[in-house]
Amino acid sequence: MSTPETVLSAMGTRRRLTYPMFALVVIVYLAIIQLGGLLMTELTGADDFFSTRAVFFGMIIPLGVALAFTYGVIAYLGWLRPVLHDDRPTRSWVRIVPIIFIVAIVFGINYSALADKGLLYVLVLLIATQFVGWGEEGMFRGIGVLVLRDHGLTEGRVALWSSIVFGAVHLANGVTHGVSALPQAIIVSLAGYFFYLTRRVSRGNTVNSVLHGLFDFTLLTGTVILADQTMYPGTLLPILVYPLLAIVLLVKRHSIEPATAS
Repeated sequence: MSTPETVLSAMGTRRRLTYPMFALVVIVYLAIIQLGGLLMTELTGADDFFSTRAVFFGMIIPLGVALAFTYGVIAYLGWLRPVLHDDRPTRSWVRIVPIIFIVAIVFGINYSALADKGLLYVLVLLIATQFVGWGEEGMFRGIGVLVLRDHGLTEGRVALWSSIVFGAVHLANGVTHGVSALPQAIIVSLAGYFFYLTRRVSRGNTVNSVLHGLFDFTLLTGTVILADQTMYPGTLLPILVYPLLAIVLLVKRHSIEPATAS
């Protein structure tokens, strides 16, 4: 007989996660990234991401540890399959969400800046941003979504609260970015909803993870890697993704779930 902490499935024992335990998992995840990043900055003396060395020590190491922690928790809970495979379909028009992201990525990357930085830098930055994508999607669209579903929330509330939590945790960036972390958290909440829909329409956690990483990569190529910190005009394209998709989803918000859904 199953207990409140575990449920039996065809894949074996599937543990459950309470809200306080989920909060603890998120806190540890954030601590790894924030404290790890600060430690790497202290050890290397680099407080920017202009060099391959800075990206490796300031991003790859702390983000890699956070990613390993995320999927270690997923494996411990027995949630690997439900995290990677979503069984809640949407209507086909929702494919417009990942499609718009792809267009913004392809045309928003600052290719000339990347060419100036060299192949090794590009590869390291690409890996680092994929660590961000897979880590955050695993934590919030994976673990977070499943926790909310296990507690019986409707999909509308799962989308809302998983996105709010995703945005709220970015307030932790106030440690290094000050008050500018507040508008970032609001924008990130909106992005979280888009990635949630991408998970649903792609029926898994892979497409949203890859796109999340590539989207961050695109934004970084237009700002952070430039020595003069002048924003690349093409970066406006991925920024415009937010209001464009917000308008589309505001109009179509009542026709996301399949017509047969009760």
